[in-house]
Amino acid sequence: MNHIAVERNRRKQMNHHLAALRSLLPESYLKRGDQASIIGGAIEFVKELEHLLQSLEAQKFLSIRQQDPTIHDENSNNPTQECEIPQLPLHFQKFFTCPQYTWSSIPNTNASKSNATMADIEVNLVQTHANLRILSRKRLKQLSKMVVFLQTCYLSILHLNVTTFDPFVLYSITLKVEEGCCLNSADEIAGAVHQILGLIEQEATLCIDSRD
Repeated sequence: MNHIAVERNRRKQMNHHLAALRSLLPESYLKRGDQASIIGGAIEFVKELEHLLQSLEAQKFLSIRQQDPTIHDENSNNPTQECEIPQLPLHFQKFFTCPQYTWSSIPNTNASKSNATMADIEVNLVQTHANLRILSRKRLKQLSKMVVFLQTCYLSILHLNVTTFDPFVLYSITLKVEEGCCLNSADEIAGAVHQILGLIEQEATLCIDSRD
């Protein structure tokens, strides 16, 4: 009898929490009223709020920097000096908790240059949904090339947020892994993004060299 009472109380609490969760979700996130749909809608809503928070944090950083152009990196003794390896502004450090790729120095040899990391790249994969974050230098047609590349890999873009703070750009992308995608892990997705960014960087370098 005690076991039945405990189970009845657990189900009552679960139904109460699900009802409360459903009441907090916008209607657009509720396709049906079953438990799976409520939880799935809550996951999507939290992801949307996460992107909104990132956008607001980025706007806050840009607002502060516009008021004081010398602000770039609070850990740098010379904020206005441009370094080969840019320091990530403190407002964005928390976005990259476990990045698969981080900024690295570029060796002088051309053979090693293609292997150098040109961006902070982090991918979190949950079932068929991936959150991709990229911090890199802005390059011509960089975004359009990445979008085409992701679509070619059967990675559909569900949400895209772009924040710029010259000369860098921060991309926050929610992806859906479609059938036919050959990238089966977060590391593989990050590695593929790293490769396309490397090709974009090489093209940009060749264009600069040709103009010189």
